[in-house]
Order: sequence, then structure tokens, then C-alpha cells
Amino acid sequence: MQSQDVAPRPAPTSADPVVDVEQAEAALVEHYPRLVRLAYLVLPPSLGRNRRVVTAHALTQRALPRGRTPAPVIPAQASGRDGDPGYAFVRLRVLHTALEAGLPLKRAAWPKRSQLPPLLPQVWGLRLFPRSGGADELALDQRLSALSGPARAAYVLRGLEKLTDDEVCRVLAAAGCADPDAALQEAGEVPEQYALLDSPEFDPCSLQARPTDLMRRRQHAKAALAAAAALAVCGALLGLPGDGWAPDGAAAPVYAKNPSAEAALDPAKLTRVAPTAWQVSARTDFSVWPARGDLTGDRALLRRALAVWARPGESVRVSATPGTPSGGPSGPPQLLYAGTVDGARVVILYDGLRIVRYAEAKDSTKGAALDFARVDGAGRSEASALVLGRADGNVRYLTAPWVTKAAERDLLKPGAGATDLAVTDGVTAPLANSSAQNGTCTSWNVMQLTDATGTRLATDLGELVPARLTTGRPGATHEVNSAEALRTWAPYACSLAALRSAGVRGVNAWAYARQPLPDASGSADWVCTRAETWRGGGTRVLAQFRTPGGKYGAVAAKAENVPACGTKDPQVLAGVLWKAEKGGWYLLAAGSRGTASISTTGGMRASAQGSLLAARARQGVRAELRGTTDDGRSISGLG
Repeated sequence: MQSQDVAPRPAPTSADPVVDVEQAEAALVEHYPRLVRLAYLVLPPSLGRNRRVVTAHALTQRALPRGRTPAPVIPAQASGRDGDPGYAFVRLRVLHTALEAGLPLKRAAWPKRSQLPPLLPQVWGLRLFPRSGGADELALDQRLSALSGPARAAYVLRGLEKLTDDEVCRVLAAAGCADPDAALQEAGEVPEQYALLDSPEFDPCSLQARPTDLMRRRQHAKAALAAAAALAVCGALLGLPGDGWAPDGAAAPVYAKNPSAEAALDPAKLTRVAPTAWQVSARTDFSVWPARGDLTGDRALLRRALAVWARPGESVRVSATPGTPSGGPSGPPQLLYAGTVDGARVVILYDGLRIVRYAEAKDSTKGAALDFARVDGAGRSEASALVLGRADGNVRYLTAPWVTKAAERDLLKPGAGATDLAVTDGVTAPLANSSAQNGTCTSWNVMQLTDATGTRLATDLGELVPARLTTGRPGATHEVNSAEALRTWAPYACSLAALRSAGVRGVNAWAYARQPLPDASGSADWVCTRAETWRGGGTRVLAQFRTPGGKYGAVAAKAENVPACGTKDPQVLAGVLWKAEKGGWYLLAAGSRGTASISTTGGMRASAQGSLLAARARQGVRAELRGTTDDGRSISGLG
């Protein structure tokens, strides 16, 4: 990594504004999360995520002046901080010390305070790190790690603080950067993915906690109580050599041998399935996928992947879908893929319960990523594809050996055709990753897979396994492979964004009712979308309402972990306040087939026989829905 010296900050002049400690403290407290995020992003990733988190908090907390301190003139900030010299001052202090912390230590000079591990805050027995983001965040972090400290600061000031280039140069100069123009030019080599800087991946105030090495802590505790002879024995144990157990790449060191665990981490014992196994097997799932990729013979890479799986080091980004255990393998896993994908080396393994993806940069094991996804009970449809990697807003898949064709389709345009995707040794060409888009939803690209049994759709929701899309009444769902099914999904595709990283196995869209509107302007559609997860719990149900000509559906009600709209209870009832074109307000409600009557309580009282209700209402009224089914069972409104 490049480095640039950080010059002392320019001495303030009498014309500079004066900031006292109270004013600086108020700004620090108000904008603390933003300042800590800025420090975390500027600090060198080589420190490791745990130390970056702790150091970012320490530098921010030490940014207060000792008294009335002249602050250099700096540019105005984004909305909410305009003209606040207190914020400007503490931000400058944070930036200066974060740049200092990234400088290499010199033998001929004492280290600066910011270059030393912080005394406070300290967390014993735990490793703290931000929540893992997606592949786009990982790629951005790797690009930023290749920059010098001042260049990282320039990128962050541009993207996080929304400063112009001139303002960035002035702030860097005030923070002691020797060549702000060079830093700005270097930062310009990284794509402008500024929205990702607000990701949880770079939020050191929203943290996950994992224990430190428990074996090492136990042995250290024993060593502290032992005599000199016992310390020597423990020292020998800590330095115990071994062919398969030395620190390997991004893996943490190990301090005791375990024969069964060693066998699980031996690349030579990986399970490899014959390319034609799926054609004769009674099962059609991940267990019959052959090993593919150009690096299946790279024993060193496979060994690193297995070692990181068993004991991920501090710098490894670990993510797991909800309900997925992240422990090491209990036996030799199956190799599904090992190859080069968009500038990274990727290994995908399967242990019968989980898909595990290990990824590292081509030229370094630093910043490696380890992702887990639960796939127990996967059938032919769910085991049709895996995500190999995401980069530059695109996603690549590895398809099952039984997939004969792959194509890309925009779910918002049901009348448009699908675009064929090239597939090489099971790896697809990149397609647009709609789940990563920010702001307005203008398209939702899904992958269309074809095999001997038919065609199905799958969508990327930010996890290793794409979610299967279906349509139809619960218990009688079918694939989205007809014009009618595509039209059903089109207005509700953008609601899939709310399901990102939730461990979703499949999403079904069911048009359960059509209701004539009271002002005779046409009929509205009621659709229920239900997302099932791999873990069983955590299901999400949305009742959506769409008026004639409306491009998108509106969420009328939602609930989690309820049987409604599912195979165990297909009934669903939901309502919405709707304003007619002439200005009148109505409470509209619709139940699924088999609803005998609907009534309301609370803010208004109305009732109707059958599965539809339309009643005049006041704006903002709140009412509860109750219904009865044809067999006399009582049901309540969703949400």
C-alpha cells in the first residue's frame, strides 16, 4: 500500500474562527456516528477490522480541544452541518489523526500517539466488527485498501461529506496532507460508488461481536498461573508445528491438533462428484454437482479456503444467512467450484447443510471473505444456481449441470423477451444486479433457467443462493413461465428489495382478489406475496393493492411469521384507505376465495357479505378487520 507523509497542520491565524471545548463537544456528540465512520474509512485496512473499529472510536473521542482552540478555515459541510465550526474542527482533528495512524513507524523517531493501539476504549474477550455487506461493499473496501491514506480521505470526503474537489483539497491541506492534488487524482481511480459508504459494512457504531481465540485464552490463563516450567511447556504448545496447522493465508493460527478436524481440512480428501453423476442419481440437488473451475487443482488455494472456514482470521469478512451456523466442517466437504471470477479467486464448498463461499483477491489473501448459506432440503429448483460473485453492479452465477440454457429478463417488463446469457463451464456471463440498486426502482432483472423439466425464474437477493419466484394459490403454485404469470409479478417486483439478506428460499405472488372501485373507475387488484425462508421461520407476507393503470402495487398490510397466504392457511384478508378521483375516501378490503363476510371495528364500523368490502370513511381513520370463512372460521386482517 502506498503511503504519504502527513505534514503538521498549518498554524492558525488570528483571523481563524475560535472553537471552545463546549462547542466542539456538542458537535462531536451530535455527529459522532458520522465522524467514527469517517475515521474507520480513512484508517488503513491492514489494521484489521477489530482494531480499526476500536481505533476509530478512540481517535474520535480524542478530537476535543483542550480549551479555546483556533480552528483553521475549512469549507462548509453538507446539510445539517453548514457553518458549524465545531463540527468542522472535530472532523479536521479526526481526519488528521486517522492519516497519522496510517503512517509506517520509523526507527529514528518515537511513534505518534495515533500510531499506537488505543488505551481506551478496550474490549476484552471479544472481536468487534461491522456487519458484513454484499460483494459490492467488499470490492469497494479492497479498492480503498490499495489507496494511500490521503487518497482514501479524499474519496471519503467526496462521497461521505459531499465536498467539491476544491473543498477536499483545502480540508486535506488543513489536515496536514503534503500533496492534496495527488491524493485527489489517486482517489479518482476508484469508481464513484459513494452510496456504498453509507452501508453497514462501514458503520463502526453498528457492530457484531465474536469471541477471540478461546483455546488461546484458556491456555494463557493456565500459563499465567503456572510456574516457569509450566510456562515453557505452554510456550512449546503454542509454537507447535504441523504440516496442516500453521497459520495459512487469512486463517487464524491453531494451537492444538485434532485428527478428525485435520482430515476435514485436507484438500486431498475433498469430495468430488463425477460430471455425469446427476444423470443417474436418485437425487437432484447440490450433492450431484461436479467440481468446476480453472483452479480445482490448486491445492494451496483449497487448503486456504478450508483453513479459513475452520478458523477465520480477524481480517476475514464473515457473513451468514439468518439461521445458518458458521462453524467449521464436521468432515471433508464437497468441492463445487474453484476458479477465477472477476479478479478474485473463488472456492465454493458444500457440506450437506450449507453452501460456503471463500473469496480472496488474486494477488493477496488480505480482505478475504467467507459466506455461509443454508440449503438443507434444496430440490431441483432451488439447487439450479449459485452466486459466484458480484462486481460493478453485476452478478455472475454458477448453474447446475442439468441447466441447458440461461437468460436475463426484466421482471418489470413482462412483454419484453428474455436475453440469452452465455454459459461457460456452468458460469454465466454477468447480468445486472437489481437488488443492489439504490433509489428509484426502474428495472428488476432476474435469471431465467431452462432444463428438461421446464423454465423457472430466480432472483438475486444479496445471498449465495438466488430465491425462486413462483405464482398461484398456495398449495398449487407454479413457475413464472407464462405471459399471465409474468404480468402478475410485474407490478410487485420492486417489493423484492425489502427481502434482501433475509435468508429467503422462494417468493410466491398470488392474485387473490379483484375489486370494483366505488367511483366506477375500474377494478383494483389484490396480490399477496409470501417469502419463505430456508430456516422455516422469518416468513414475510405482504398484501399489495394496485389501482387500474398503476405501475406499481402499494403495500396495504404486512406481517411476519404468520400462516396466512401459505400452504397451511391460504386465507388472507387485508384493507386499505383509498381516495377516489373526486375526493371521497373509502375503506376497501378484500379476502381470498372462501371468505364469507367482512366487518370492521375500531375507528369505524362497516360490514359486507362475501369477500369484498367498500365503505365511505374519513381520512386517517383506523379500523380493524375481521372476517369469517365459508366453514365458519374467524380470520383477522393481515398486519
